[in-house]
Order: sequence, then C-alpha cells, then structure tokens
Amino acid sequence: MSASDEARNAQAAKRYEQDEEELNAQAVGERVTNRTLSPRSASFRQFMTEGWGAVDPGVTSLESSSYIPARLEALGKRFPGSRIIIPAGQPKTRNNDCDYAFRPDTTFAYYTGLGEDYEAGAVLVLDPVDPNGEEAKEGRTHTATLFLKPRADQTTEDYYRSGYGEYWVGARPGLKEFTTMTGLATRDISQLEDALSKDVGPEDGAVQLRVVREADPQLTSEVERIREQNGWSDPDRNRAADDRLHEYAAEARMVKDEYEVGEIRKAVAATKRGFDRMLTALPGALDKPRSERILEGAFNANAREEGNDEGYETIVASGAHAATLHWMRNTGSIANGDLLLIDAGVEVNSLYTADITRTFPTNGRFTPFQRRLYEAVLKAQQAGFDAAVPGVTYRHIHDAVMRSIAESLHEFGILPVSVEESLSPEGQQHRRWLACGVAHHLGLDVHDCAQARFESYQERPITPGITFTIEPGLYFKENDLLVPPEYRGIGIRIEDDVLMTENGPEWISHDIPKQPDDVEAWMAERAAATDSTGKEH
Repeated sequence: MSASDEARNAQAAKRYEQDEEELNAQAVGERVTNRTLSPRSASFRQFMTEGWGAVDPGVTSLESSSYIPARLEALGKRFPGSRIIIPAGQPKTRNNDCDYAFRPDTTFAYYTGLGEDYEAGAVLVLDPVDPNGEEAKEGRTHTATLFLKPRADQTTEDYYRSGYGEYWVGARPGLKEFTTMTGLATRDISQLEDALSKDVGPEDGAVQLRVVREADPQLTSEVERIREQNGWSDPDRNRAADDRLHEYAAEARMVKDEYEVGEIRKAVAATKRGFDRMLTALPGALDKPRSERILEGAFNANAREEGNDEGYETIVASGAHAATLHWMRNTGSIANGDLLLIDAGVEVNSLYTADITRTFPTNGRFTPFQRRLYEAVLKAQQAGFDAAVPGVTYRHIHDAVMRSIAESLHEFGILPVSVEESLSPEGQQHRRWLACGVAHHLGLDVHDCAQARFESYQERPITPGITFTIEPGLYFKENDLLVPPEYRGIGIRIEDDVLMTENGPEWISHDIPKQPDDVEAWMAERAAATDSTGKEH
C-alpha cells in the first residue's frame, strides 16, 4: 500500500469516527449542525476539561421569594391530594437553530418568582403530603420542589460540548443557586419522571396529576402517558382537571400583593421614560420613511435597558394607522400635523408590565378639531374611573365609558340613533367607532388573568389590590363613509393603569401627562432637549 493510500484510509477512518460521534450526539438529543468544525479528538476533549477556574453565578435571594410560600399554600389547599405540575416551558424556535429569547410561562413565574430568562425546561412540582403524616398535622398539604438542569460548568464535559454549557452561555444558576434565589427545594430534572409517576392512580389515597397544559406540550404528553398507565385514561376528564388548575392560577393573580404592586409601579415609571425618549426622537423623525419604527426603536431600547423587554408589541400608529387597533407593523411615515397614537409598556425583570397609550399631535399642538375629539375620549376615561369604586364590576366601568362615548358621538352628529337606543342591547351603533373592550386586568401578562372563568373576571367585584387599565378610544377608519371626511383616518386612545385601594381607584400612571395642555407642554419640553438630528443634548 502506498503512502497516499494509507493517508486516504486514515482520513476515511477519521471521518467514520466523526460520523459515529455525530450519530451518538443525535441519539441523546443534542442539536447537530453542519456549520461547525469543532475538533473531536480524545486529546482535545481532555484538554478542554482542564485548567478552568470556578465562576460564581453571583445570585442572591429574590425579593419575590418571601411572597412565594403564601401563594403555594393557597394553591395546595385548593387541590389537596393532587400532584400539581407547573412547567416553565421550552425555548421557541425563531428560525432554523435560532430561538426567541426565553420567557417563562406566566403561571410558573407567579409561583416561583423567576422572571427574565430563568429557566427553560424547569418544572415546579407540588407533591401532596401524607394525609396522616406530621406535615398534614401542621396544616401543610404539599411540598414544593423545583426540578431543573444542574450547571454545565467547567467541571463537566457539557461545559463546551452542550449548547447550554457555560462556555457558550456564561455562568448560570444551578440547583443550589436556585434554592438561594427562590427559597424552594431543588432536584435534578433527570429525576422528574419518577417523581411524577409515584403513587398515581384512581383509587382512594392515590395521587391525581394536574398540569398547566399549554406551558410545555412535550411534558403534557408525558403526563398523559403516566395517566394512561395508571388508570386515568379519560382525556376529557384529564383536561377538565388541568383547566381547573389553570383557571385557579389565573384567578389567584387578580389581587396583587405589595410586591406585585411595587413591580407594576416600576414598570410604569420605566414606561414614562420610554415615552420621553420617543418624544425626544419625534421632531427628527417627522416625514422620514418608516419613522414609526424610529420611535419604536427608541422605546424598545429603553425597555431593554431598564427592564426585561417590552411587555407586548409596541404600537406606533400615525395618521390613518391609528384607526387600526392592533397596528404593529410600524412601517409608516409620521407626517407633520397628524395625530400619533402610541401604545407601549415596559416589562421589568420580574415580568410585570405596564400598559400605557397616549395620542399626540405630531407638531406639538392640537388643532381645535383634534382637541375636541381628544377631550371626548379623555372625558370617557374619566367617566370609567369615576365609576370604578370598590365592589363594582368591569361592567360598571364599561357602561360608564360607553355612555360617554355615545353622548359625544351624538353631540358630533355622527350617531344615527338616540343615545339610549344606541346603548340598548339591540342597538350598540356607537361600537362601530369603539369596538374593543375598555378595561382589563394587568400584571404578569398585559391582559392578565385571561384564563379565569367569565364570572370570575367580568362579574367579579373589583376589590382593593386589583390592578387594571381603562382605555377608551375613538377610531374613524379611512374608508368609513358614515362619518364626515374630516373624521376619516383619525384614531385616538388614552390608556392608564389603575390600582383599586380601600379608598377608591388610584391612577398608577398619573405622572404620564394626558390633559391636552399638559401633553403639549410635555412635547415642547422634549423637543427643546433635541438637536437638529433628533438626538438628546
């Protein structure tokens, strides 16, 4: 055999060895791509596990950790004897091998206090205690354990081989660190299946499983398999049990504790500064292509600097775009003299968000016609606020806002029927120009507690500790032939965040100007802080 033949054989053997390693990697679920040329020799693997110093993730106890025990206690008492499974969820693919930034499921965040990008794949399990044991005698119903991946730090080969390795993603908390952060006991996620399966069955004294189904579909499938194997084979019954869990978790979040209210206040303050930055950028953005996105970028930069992210897709809608309620393309050019509707909120690191809408005259001054329409919306919002006394329902706020809107439309000569006929269930003509709801819960989700039962949401008395928005508007579509031409292509919304207290409602967002004179003064102040390029000086 020639030297060249030996070389070719050696290369072929090396390729075969690499192919075997790729197949083995696929077998254990690692992501494999064809864009890497990472060395794979035994000597390299040995070299990569030596000579690394320890890195401290630097965690401390989260402020939320002191509120978690009471939340878990209430949850356990609602479902005695059930094993409660609350997943954080998995990363979601954006394209190919790129994921969206991870945000844990809201129920998981509420019951662990973990926000930001903690901790993909983690699962909180509330395990029922022995009803005859000492823990039950002390009034406990469950013990809580957080299952998650151990650290892939410098002591492991996963340090550099795994996509979750700290060589790639930096130091992250492990089991010990998450206990420090949350106060919860922790276990390796590899022990989860055995923990879920233990003592499951339909007989008296056995355990029933309940899972937040939508958070992690793969884990839900595993829960269904365990149920099937242990006598819980009715999918409708299982889903109903899971739905009760999700409903309860949503309803439990309706009344905010002191910590939650504080986080929402932080989110509102950060949102105000985001609006400041947009108004600073506005003079330099006028009439530029896609200038709606110039303002969107200014707000979202502030959201990332001061919090976790934007709480929802920012709406920057100029001119006729403002009459499109869910305009999120933000591709328009902001024209001098138009109205500009901005709906935006910062989500702080704990994942609590603000939800604020303001409508601005792009040149800094309302025309008399614009002001008249704006003040009609402002009057409707105040009517909703005045109706929001402790103990009323969202229906009271809704009705007050809608009456005010109907009266204004009648005054404008637009409403084709009387106010009373329009407000009747058979009428509702005013809803052509205000089709959406005007109030919703606010918290970890911008439309918080949405999984609650209708009677627990719309028909529940608004009691102290509930946070919500009031957001009336008027939306005149560009193609609406039932209004005079001067109305067409105008959209106005004013939205603020409210806390119900023992003494009545409080505007949490009172520091964000909305009276027309105050809006003009705010815009003038921000314009004075910009140079000719629209940058702050």
